[in-house]
Amino acid sequence: MENLLDGWGITLATFSPLVGAAVMMLIPREREDQHKLIALVTSLWVAFVGVLLLIQFDLDHTDRLQFGVDKVWIDVISSRFSVGIDGMSLPLILLTMLIVPLCIIYSWNHFPDPVNPKAFLILILILETGMIGTFVAQDLVLFFVFFEVVLLPMFFMIAVWGGEDRRYASLKFFLYTLFGSALMLVSFLALFFLTGAETFSIAGLSEAVAAGGVSRTAQLWIFGGMFLGFGIKVPMFPFHTWLPDAHTQAPTVGSVILAAVLLKLGTYGFIRIAIPVLPDAAVTWAPWIGLLAVVGIIYGALGCLAQTDVKRLIAFSSVAHMGFVMLGIATLTDFGINAAIMGMVAHGLITGMLFFLAGSMKERYHTLEISRLGGLLVQAPRMGWIFGFCVMASLGLPGLAGFWGEFPAILSAYNPANGVPIETFRTYMVIAALGTVLAAGYLLWLLQRTAFGNPPAEFADDPAITDTTRHEWIAWAPILALIVAIGIYPNLIFRVSDGAVDASLSDCLTVDAHQLTDEEIEALGCSDVYRLGEAAGHDDHDDDDHGDGHAEETNEHAAAGN
Repeated sequence: MENLLDGWGITLATFSPLVGAAVMMLIPREREDQHKLIALVTSLWVAFVGVLLLIQFDLDHTDRLQFGVDKVWIDVISSRFSVGIDGMSLPLILLTMLIVPLCIIYSWNHFPDPVNPKAFLILILILETGMIGTFVAQDLVLFFVFFEVVLLPMFFMIAVWGGEDRRYASLKFFLYTLFGSALMLVSFLALFFLTGAETFSIAGLSEAVAAGGVSRTAQLWIFGGMFLGFGIKVPMFPFHTWLPDAHTQAPTVGSVILAAVLLKLGTYGFIRIAIPVLPDAAVTWAPWIGLLAVVGIIYGALGCLAQTDVKRLIAFSSVAHMGFVMLGIATLTDFGINAAIMGMVAHGLITGMLFFLAGSMKERYHTLEISRLGGLLVQAPRMGWIFGFCVMASLGLPGLAGFWGEFPAILSAYNPANGVPIETFRTYMVIAALGTVLAAGYLLWLLQRTAFGNPPAEFADDPAITDTTRHEWIAWAPILALIVAIGIYPNLIFRVSDGAVDASLSDCLTVDAHQLTDEEIEALGCSDVYRLGEAAGHDDHDDDDHGDGHAEETNEHAAAGN
């Protein structure tokens, strides 16, 4: 199995869902049990490969691509089938491999109308291939293909199995993301032609840009195209308007996959492609990205306070939470991007779990209007306690994963990279901190209105309102366990991501030591988290400094800051 992983293991895991989908296409629609079994076995096989990847992943060299394959693919355009995993992609790959089988288990007896397990499960498997492929791709053409693979399955999932306004929501989702993808593709092509590198390799293009192959003006425009393409997918304010409609109308599993993984494709594009390839342009764009991030945090929180539907409120909370992720990315520091990766994983687990719960509530009450709900702790106490737990995790309660998704991102804004206006980002830090107060307000209000009090008269004696079922427990238990595990020991993520993040940042994305006194650096605990550039008298960085000890420092310093 070790030889398999070193050769084509990750490729096999990427395309196994497509094989499972192809097999399901050959089986008649009426054999629902066979379709369920094939989809579950396929997703569990992919998850098993993910466990093997984690076991064999070299944590001492997370900055290196592992389990890689690099073969000629489309020779006429110099595109290669180049895939691999490092510390930035591994947490998101494992998140994908976890969420998909749990969605299939949850759907076992929860298929939305019109009931068609064959088509529904095929779309889920195609989505899995697209999501994993995006995280492992090391070639821009390959990245774009996988990035687009997820578009049509999610479109059909909303358009066919969505709510009353499903056609409007699905078309809006499709047009927004297609427009962003077009801009992203133009940016990729501009990089290819302007660098003259004759390669779509991410590493090769990064080297070509560093060698002076692209003018500064061109870099700014190319980064702007990527910013729009990835920003729409995140989605950042003001490109977020498709998200509440898509979440509200999507079936439960569609909302879970969209929140847990699909939104991360945009943020991953920033840290994998935009910033490493165009670091100078990233420095120029950083204040604007940070501004939109904090506006999104406040706007998303205020939007939550105005919602009357549970799913729509959770959708607006995603806008706010992804604002914290983008704030960490905008700092252009290793600490900030590590915080962003933690935020992606935490948001995927917590918000995905909230959408699971919203779907189960709607199945029982046939509505998600907050004014019509109440007394969940009375009628379904276990579900009520789980809902309360997830609300606390989402608002950033220390000891749960949500805390590490917000606090380090806020802290990272105190000391952004060299060339980024420090006072501006410290202002952003204060605004983002206010967003956590608003988050507590709307989430506690949601919990009070839905879980506490007596059940409304129309549902008081409804026998259909039952507590958590076996399939729900099986689907939810791993997520709940990880929310606690990461909250208690965040180094589970930081140890994996830190070395890769540190290695991916260009020398120009370092903190200027003249911006801080020695006392400030020591007080923040940042001396080993932030890389100090030439201003600190360091002209180079040894690879040995990016191992386990450095990752442990990241966690310890963040905790000390609290």
